[in-house]
Amino acid sequence: MTSVPQRRVGASGLLVSAIGLGCNNFGRKDTRTESLEGTRAVLDAAIESGVTFLDTADIYGREFGLSETLMGQALKGRRDEVVLATKFGHADFATGVLGGSKASRIHVKRAVEASLTRLQTDWIDLYQLHTPDPETPIEETLDVLGDLVREGKVRYIGHSNLSGWQIAEAHFIARERRAVPFVSSQNQYSLLARGAERNVLRAAERFGLGFFPFFPLHNGLLTGKFTRDAAPADTRIMRQRPHLYENAPWDRLEAYQAFCDERGISMLDATMGWFLARPVIASVIAGATSPEQVRANAAAATAWTPGANDLAAIDEIFPPSPAADV
Repeated sequence: MTSVPQRRVGASGLLVSAIGLGCNNFGRKDTRTESLEGTRAVLDAAIESGVTFLDTADIYGREFGLSETLMGQALKGRRDEVVLATKFGHADFATGVLGGSKASRIHVKRAVEASLTRLQTDWIDLYQLHTPDPETPIEETLDVLGDLVREGKVRYIGHSNLSGWQIAEAHFIARERRAVPFVSSQNQYSLLARGAERNVLRAAERFGLGFFPFFPLHNGLLTGKFTRDAAPADTRIMRQRPHLYENAPWDRLEAYQAFCDERGISMLDATMGWFLARPVIASVIAGATSPEQVRANAAAATAWTPGANDLAAIDEIFPPSPAADV
């Protein structure tokens, strides 16, 4: 097994692998992990490589719940070898599928039971609110999530896509009510999308949350596989988001490749090293559709540790975004 370091999630007692596996590709149409066999191959490679933090959601897959269903089947007999995180309450899906406002007591109670069934487990290690719910007071959501923790169905709770002020509000309400607090925050963050640094990361640090960046490799643009003149056709970005490739900042990406070449490292190694140099980062959640991808991500966890001059040079290439979070 590759030695992927373990990191603590904020001020909690939850430990996760420094590189996580984003499971949004499991059950996704036209991918190698659309099937159980493909999903099992990636999960087996992840566990063997030391990538034991698995992050999914009830909406992932070509149909609602399919990612969780495939994971439950593939992990049968291996539940104790992984840390399972899933999410509930994504906009546009919650009401039609499960009934009730997406972070309301009734919705959360129904959602967790459905996820436990699909995942074939008695508990979820980290249960996360997928997107903010303006229809439900955060007090109600915290209350029902706290009930799930006390019942042993959930170990820890987190959130995704909250703004800085919403993170602060949730923290102070939990403290005031002596409720079970959130321990983690998950938002988009990469060298090509640094807006979270303005408010979200600061709030996470201030209130003791571990931070999970999603799209850390910016759909593959930060892996070194893409160039100005060539792109792998069988990739998600080219199938579903070609505009990201077409509008990519190639001058900066080429400068970054030169930075990596000077140090004898890959762009993937440099990107993972940049993330893990930040203590607030609990785990870098990277998707994979093949065993080779997940093994490369695992190896990158310890491939390179940047110094202060390296970090400053990267900031010169990819300046922190002045745009405030919304």
